[in-house]
Amino acid sequence: MSLEWQIFCLDTIDREKVAGCFGSGRTQTYLDWLLSAWVQTIEVSLLSLAVALIIGSLIGTIRTLPNSPWLVRFGNFWVELFRNIPLLVQIFLWYHVIPVLFPAFAQTPKLVLVVFGLGFFTSARIAEQVRAGIQALPKGQRYAGMAMGFTTFQCYRYVLLPMAFRIVIPPLTSESMNIFKNSSVAFAVSITELTFFAQQAGEETSRGVEIYLGVTILYIISAFAINRIMTWVEKRVRVPGFVASTGGGGH
Repeated sequence: MSLEWQIFCLDTIDREKVAGCFGSGRTQTYLDWLLSAWVQTIEVSLLSLAVALIIGSLIGTIRTLPNSPWLVRFGNFWVELFRNIPLLVQIFLWYHVIPVLFPAFAQTPKLVLVVFGLGFFTSARIAEQVRAGIQALPKGQRYAGMAMGFTTFQCYRYVLLPMAFRIVIPPLTSESMNIFKNSSVAFAVSITELTFFAQQAGEETSRGVEIYLGVTILYIISAFAINRIMTWVEKRVRVPGFVASTGGGGH
């Protein structure tokens, strides 16, 4: 079977070949559409990752607070809630149910709703990693901060969290790659990302092999780029000679 990569050079309206494969004015080729969908995927992924990192770091931190049982219970509830509901169901809840229960969300762009859904889902996973990172630190670091007169907030800000985030960079790399792949659920609410493009363009052109191969290549490129960036960050912030305790707390 021969592959017809020229399919990406066709106009999306009349299916006529466009010189150079890029449209102009009102002309849009399937290559234009593919790249636009890639940009939309990146946008959804990065915004969702920002939400997940902020909320996940907060939830993961409060789950390790001493003498704060109610905050710990709230953090545990958050993790169990968002970790045990399928992601696609959460997207549908944000899109169909939340605007009905809370009318203020009725005019919220669907991209924002997907970002909340994907971000909250991933925040539960990041919270677990942040909690594990904090608990992997030697207990002496917390005691040292307290001995210097730090408040609990200062102890976390200046002592525990900077070290914990260094520990959890490898699993955060995996989550960053996962959130990019999980962004494909946005097609369920008609956001024009890569998976939506593949479904629509495949039906229009009847050339699903080329279309899905093109989309797959962009997913691979994106995941590889994230991996390289996070690996670079890990090397830059690594603490020479530091080994985290495997027992959730050292001596």
